[in-house]
Amino acid sequence: MKHSSQKTGRIITYAALIIGSIIMIFPFVWMILTSSKTVSESMQVPPSILPAHLILSNFAEAVKSLPFANMYLNTALMILFRVIFAVVFSSMAGYAFAQLKFKGKNILFSIVLMQMMLPSQIFIIPQYQMVARLGIANTIAALVFPGIVSAFGTFFLRQAYMGIPKEVGEAAYLDGCNHWQTFTKVMFPLTSSSVAALTVFTAVFAYADLMWPLVVNSDLNMMTLSSGLATLRGQFSTNFPVLMAGSLLAMLPMVVLYLIFQRQFIEGVAMTGGK
Repeated sequence: MKHSSQKTGRIITYAALIIGSIIMIFPFVWMILTSSKTVSESMQVPPSILPAHLILSNFAEAVKSLPFANMYLNTALMILFRVIFAVVFSSMAGYAFAQLKFKGKNILFSIVLMQMMLPSQIFIIPQYQMVARLGIANTIAALVFPGIVSAFGTFFLRQAYMGIPKEVGEAAYLDGCNHWQTFTKVMFPLTSSSVAALTVFTAVFAYADLMWPLVVNSDLNMMTLSSGLATLRGQFSTNFPVLMAGSLLAMLPMVVLYLIFQRQFIEGVAMTGGK
């Protein structure tokens, strides 16, 4: 009876996981299929799942409609600089909040948590005013500006540094290291998995950022992939096959990025979540 109940529970668990996987994968499959349809097929009611004929010209039209080379470059530079800033500043802040003792630490960390609790849309107007006064609108610097400081990264790496015994830092101090040397030569290398996970998180968040690139960069050649694809939506009608073809071209870099770093991503999340 016990073996039978365990087998039944395992079957139910697998069935639920399979159904959940299908629900998660279906939008991507639908995007791929729609990218090969005609406009009439994409708007057909009831909808047709498979295209009558594979139409690859939608990809050529998407490339012709948008400067994908510029958008790939803008997105890559935005992700690169946001990742660098997130790793550098969040590592230092996370180490300070986790391992050091100083006045006002709890108050400052509460401010970091408050920033995480507030929706990002609240900061768009003041951030845009700062960018406009600096005269860096329609530039890569404008895209990177909101990611110079990462509240999520600070909290994320603080949890990682809290998982390191304080005796490690004390041993480094006894060996003659100051705080900076302890951080750079001892503590930071021990958080490599969490840093890799933060890198992937930051890259995904930056890639998916839509509202800020639309607000700060109006020049099509300075837009990112997400904001550029948004321009393919018409006011009264939309060529959905071309939009899906462009979306498929835009998502390929992130799929490759995840496939490369999936081990570090899973290890970092598991370690940080365990703490």
